[in-house]
Amino acid sequence: MIQGLAPRCLACAVAAVALVASIAAQQTRLTDAQVKAAETEVPELVKLLELKPGMTVADLGAGFGAWSIRLAKFVGPSGRVYAIDIAEPQLAALRDYAKREGLANVTVIEGAANTTNLPALCCDAILIRDAYHHLTEPEAIIKSVAAALKPGGRFAVIDFPPRANSQVPSGVLANRGGHGVPPQVVASEVGMVLTHVQTIPDWAPNSQPASLYLVLFRKS
Repeated sequence: MIQGLAPRCLACAVAAVALVASIAAQQTRLTDAQVKAAETEVPELVKLLELKPGMTVADLGAGFGAWSIRLAKFVGPSGRVYAIDIAEPQLAALRDYAKREGLANVTVIEGAANTTNLPALCCDAILIRDAYHHLTEPEAIIKSVAAALKPGGRFAVIDFPPRANSQVPSGVLANRGGHGVPPQVVASEVGMVLTHVQTIPDWAPNSQPASLYLVLFRKS
């Protein structure tokens, strides 16, 4: 039994390392374009996620924090934002960004390939932007998201369709069809656990990366 588990554990570790390396290779710091995109998108996300000051939100795959910080400013000091990432440079940057902005309502959490590490029933809403297509264990992450949502809580996935002539990132399921993920795949996978509310095929057309969509879910 133990011998059988060892290769699986090693495979999980390799996939997690590959995921971190892939994301880290793409970006090394917060960009002005991301700050601008967050300023544009967050007011619309507030409406879709039905957020109010004092609520608790998680930003899964928070990166360097543009969306976490904007959300934290909206929910205010009586609210809470959990900023989650798996790479140490991003985690350090998130802590520093929140400190510089004077935001005591941001909690930085180190996630993993198969869990958000969020407390149970903690969140009114959860966002994953430009990161779902990197998930190596989406089923486990979706279950972790569902466990962290309060009843009636909302989950928004913002991502892009697979790019033409691109390769699936290392460790990611082949049904993605390239670098990206089809919105129907997101709807099918997450819809096994949460209720699909709507798909917006042309989310934030002026944001980067290009061709974003948003798929919205609700916990019953």
